[in-house]
Amino acid sequence: MTTSAATAHTPGASRAWVKPVLAALALATVGAVAYVTLSKRPVAPDVTFVTVQGDKIAPDALRGKVVMVNFWATSCATCVAEMPQMVETYNKFKDEGLEFVAVAMSYDPPNYVVNYADTRKLPFKVALDTDGSAAKAYGDVAMTPTTFVIAKDGKILKKYVGQPDFPALHQLLAKSLKS
Repeated sequence: MTTSAATAHTPGASRAWVKPVLAALALATVGAVAYVTLSKRPVAPDVTFVTVQGDKIAPDALRGKVVMVNFWATSCATCVAEMPQMVETYNKFKDEGLEFVAVAMSYDPPNYVVNYADTRKLPFKVALDTDGSAAKAYGDVAMTPTTFVIAKDGKILKKYVGQPDFPALHQLLAKSLKS
């Protein structure tokens, strides 16, 4: 019995194209998922913050900058515990353009907030959310601390509920500030 060249068959030869095609499809899928995920990041709400000094921080003053918005309260043990690290984070990245707004919750007595900010010499902007509108605009923030990292394009990069993983936060900030 002889085998003609037309019917000769090497096992696996006809399927040699499968692996490269599957690899290309997998890569295209990963790219598409990454694009959709990044493009669907929510935009930070247009909120005007009012500082403890009575100054207004308008949304346009924060556009084009990397911003951290930290909802906190003087009565929140985790907030008070993380505040020195928030100060260190701000000091580490402020010269690269990081903006930081610490927003005191509506139930926090303003005189407590002012006293805390003054005695700890907080180096960033401290705002009062006396009517709760900022917390509501940011998705009904109720748990403190809750911190948002906002990219230069105004989209929320990350939301931390509770104390952030500071090394990971620093990596995110470094990357965002360079872009």
